[in-house]
Amino acid sequence: MTGRRPSGCGISWKRHIGEQLRQRDRQQRQAFEELILQYNKLLERSDLQLVLAEKLHVDKYDSSNRHELSPGSDGMRNEALLQEMAEMRMKHQEELTELHKKRGELAQSVIELNDQMQKKDKEIQANEARIAEYQRQIAELEKECQELHCSLQDLERANQTLKDEYDALQITFNVLEEKLRKTTEDNQELVTRWMAEKAQEANRLNAENEKDSKRRQAKLQKDLAEAAKEPVPVDQDDDIEVLCEETTDHGGEGSSPEHGLNRTPSRKSQTQPGSLLNSLTNIFGRRSVDSVSDAHDKEVSAGLHLDVRVPTVALHIIDAHEGEVNAVRFSPGSRLLATGGMDRKVKLWEVTSGRYEIKGALSGSNAGITSIEFDGSGNHLLAASNDFASRIWTVEDFRLRHTLTGHSGKVLSAKFLLDNSRIVSGSHDRTLKLWDLRSKVCVKTVFAGSSCNDIVCTEQCVMSGHYDKKVRLWDIRTECVVRELELQGRITSLDLNPERTELLACTRDDKLNILDLRSTAIKQTYSAEGFKCGSDWTRVTFSPDGRYIAAGSSDGTLYVWNVVTGKVDKMLSKHHSSSVNAVAWSPSGTFVVSVDRGSKAVVWTDL
Repeated sequence: MTGRRPSGCGISWKRHIGEQLRQRDRQQRQAFEELILQYNKLLERSDLQLVLAEKLHVDKYDSSNRHELSPGSDGMRNEALLQEMAEMRMKHQEELTELHKKRGELAQSVIELNDQMQKKDKEIQANEARIAEYQRQIAELEKECQELHCSLQDLERANQTLKDEYDALQITFNVLEEKLRKTTEDNQELVTRWMAEKAQEANRLNAENEKDSKRRQAKLQKDLAEAAKEPVPVDQDDDIEVLCEETTDHGGEGSSPEHGLNRTPSRKSQTQPGSLLNSLTNIFGRRSVDSVSDAHDKEVSAGLHLDVRVPTVALHIIDAHEGEVNAVRFSPGSRLLATGGMDRKVKLWEVTSGRYEIKGALSGSNAGITSIEFDGSGNHLLAASNDFASRIWTVEDFRLRHTLTGHSGKVLSAKFLLDNSRIVSGSHDRTLKLWDLRSKVCVKTVFAGSSCNDIVCTEQCVMSGHYDKKVRLWDIRTECVVRELELQGRITSLDLNPERTELLACTRDDKLNILDLRSTAIKQTYSAEGFKCGSDWTRVTFSPDGRYIAAGSSDGTLYVWNVVTGKVDKMLSKHHSSSVNAVAWSPSGTFVVSVDRGSKAVVWTDL
């Protein structure tokens, strides 16, 4: 295809216009030719009548002269002739009148036809002007078409270049992906071999330690037997003496055989090796356990006496993110607040004397953040995102430590297990995955049958809330559903009370349900006039002492229920202009933070 139009095309439309004009000329000329022919015939007849009239006039004059010359016998004949001539004259006069009438009509027709011809000429001129304008426009359009054709060719060449580059990049990507797969397989094989070698090394060391222990035991028994054979003088005033010898073998491991000699003449006794050390270890071990138990008891006691206050006013209004804010969470010590939004960032806010100042931002996610979780120490932060992955950062230096990929859908929730070395993630792809942070791999995948919107965990149980309105309780060890409970709406959020005996579930039928985990039954249901769950990932929370529930509504209002009475204790509005997505209660019980779809975070307190 070329930019120039063939010259035959221009000749064809000109020929077509000429044929149309000639056809119109033939049609109109044919009508005029007939009129002109009739008009010429009438003129000829009129001229003939004039000639005849003149002739008759001459004949009459001759007849009158002859009559004067011969008035006798010819009188009768002349009268008849005159009468005949009068009739003929009358007839000719009528014909002449009719001809004049037709002549006038034809003249009027000619005038009208001339007017029509003038109009047609004007129309022809106008049409010719339009044709010239159209020709000019056609020329411009042909020029523009040629330019567009050139642009199209340039774009086609650029598109082909981009396509070639894309194909090359795709080939490179496939090669790199294959290399990554092989590297991953090699890495997995190396890890497996390394673990097997470590196990063999451990077994070898255990066997050597056991042999060495048996050898030391035999030597000690031999030494004790020889010492028992020797006579020892005994003074009655002597105290019991314990002799301790510490020997070190060539492998660097220490052993503590003890020779216990009872200076009594009547009996000789043997003390088992390591008994004194074991006793000391047990004593200190018990003290250590007791100290941990005391710390735990103090923590529980402090939890029971938390000063949890129902918020009444907005302390701060923060523009947290550029766009929708989906998640919010306090650190275990209430020292940090974390928010996650659709701008692909997790922001950390430092809480000092009721003031919230930005500390830093955690980047690395390729899509919006859906869930946030601190580990038990508050040193690491786990976030799930819409790019099918979960990520772990260190809070102190904002460094990305782990990226866990493997889901085929958006990861809607991710939580640490209590040992902080494993996490569980739930995804829109209807699976739950258990990840080992030491090996950074997925160790278990469970198909749940429905999109998982939220997760909470205990020591050996994972509870998941799903799109199919069901709460499922999973045993981590067996990968099986222990119990299953169906509610009246899609599950959007789950939370455990401090004693981990009750489960809070928010559903899309605008209700909050507390489930008793011992009986797996609904203990109580909460609702309020005006409260509406705004999305499939609306997050709700227990207060730190478990006496209150906080949840945000689609109209931007924060609701606080009393767990015991089931009534709404507080409704806080006027600061959110859009639906509240998530709510977090500080572990100290002092602050409540709510985040919405309009990029805002509101800090509430009772001041």
